[in-house]
Formats: sequence, C-alpha cells, structure tokens
Amino acid sequence: MKIHINEESTIIEDGLTLGAVAALYKIGADVLILNGFPAPADTVLSDGDEVFLIRRGEVPTKEELEGMMASRHTPGVHARLKQAVVGIAGVGGLGSAVAVALARIGVGRLLIADFDVVEPSNLNRQQYFIDQIGQFKVEALACNLKRINPYVTVEAHCLLLTPENIPAVFSDCSVVIEAFDRAEMKAMLVNCALETLPQSTVIAASGVAGYGSNNSIATRKISRRLYMVGDAISEAAPGNGLMAPRVGIAAHHQANQAIRILLGEEE
Repeated sequence: MKIHINEESTIIEDGLTLGAVAALYKIGADVLILNGFPAPADTVLSDGDEVFLIRRGEVPTKEELEGMMASRHTPGVHARLKQAVVGIAGVGGLGSAVAVALARIGVGRLLIADFDVVEPSNLNRQQYFIDQIGQFKVEALACNLKRINPYVTVEAHCLLLTPENIPAVFSDCSVVIEAFDRAEMKAMLVNCALETLPQSTVIAASGVAGYGSNNSIATRKISRRLYMVGDAISEAAPGNGLMAPRVGIAAHHQANQAIRILLGEEE
C-alpha cells in the first residue's frame, strides 16, 4: 500500500505499524505523527496515511526541508520562490515580520538593510528577543531567520539607506519592501527605488498604527511598480501607538503581495 513518510510517497507492506515504519525509515525517531496527530507506535497503518517521523532536536537536511515545503506549496510554486530575491528596507515592526514570513515560505534570498539596534521598546511588535537588546537589528534578525530556515540566504546590510547606496544594495531584487517608520524615509526609498531599480516592484506601507479595524488595512496598486499597504490614515501618535497585531496584519499584506508578484499574480 502507499503512504507518505515525511511528505514522500512510499510503498510499504500491508499491516505494518507506525513503530515498524519508524524503525525502517527513521531510526531513532521519537516523535511519531500520524495524519496530523501524535500516535502510539503499535498503530497499524492504512493506505493513504500521512506519517511524519521526527527526532527531537534534529535539523532536517536541505533536501528534506525543501521536499516538505514543496509538498505544502506545490513543487512549481516552491521552485520559483527559492529562486527569488527580495529586499527589505528597514527591519522594525513591519520589516522583521515580513522577513520571518518570507523565510518561512522559502524565498531563497533576502537582503535586509537597517542601521538601528534592538531597543526594549521594540519588543512590543518586532521579531526580536529580550536577550538581543543592543544588537544591530540586521544581525539579530539574520540569526533568528537562520533558526527558522537555515537554507534561506540572508544578506545583512548594517547601514543607513540613502539615494546613493540603495541602487547597489537592492540591485538584484525583483521586489523591495519599504518598512520604515518615518514619512520622509518612506518617500525617499519609494522614489529612489522606482527611479533607479527598473527591475523592482516596491511594496510600501502607510497607516498601520493603533488597534483600529482589521479590515481597514488594505493593499492598493498605485502604479505598475508600486503597491501601498495600510489604511493611509492612522499615524503613530500619543494614544495611537504602533502595536504588534495591526502592524503584523500590514506586514503580512506586504509579504503576501510580494509572493503574488514573484509568482506572476500581479493585479
């Protein structure tokens, strides 16, 4: 009969138990998952079962992880994503969450740029840990992304982005994410990228503060190479701060729009 073991189609004898399959295909596996749930080793397997055999603490090989991701995303989708290059300008609340989403989905190369360090106030919405306070954000984020998916290439640029260095930093990117807090930096990045990076589509954000309606966060196509995410209204101000849930909604709009562009699904 046919089952799937760690996402690979496998023919096994009828009547085998989960434990017997583990002994044959993953010696030392101590977590046995059957059809999405932990199961005892003496469970008899049936045709079409989905089995995951895991050794606690073991990092899967690149081939194993890519096989699992390709199965989840479909092979054609994953093959295109792992060839993609995305730039992220600013790795605070928006940028760090975008980077995590793109690393999890297997985008092959991420270029992250920021000059700032992790501060205690960042922990309310940014993808850092308390023991990373004081580290440069790009270095801390690169470390965190490696823990999520060690097979994604992360290029960390610890610098203040300017019109002079943006073309070089993001020259290989088909998508550039604008993820700054300050309006003047947002405008600078968008204008410079559109003028000097003809191969790139820019996904910017405006209006993500507070805890207003989820559904007011939207993705709008402004021009052929520019998308804008947010409600375009809510600015950070006393009593209307930047908070993880709403910033996260906007960041995932940006990440999903990047995926759509990479896969040719532009509006």
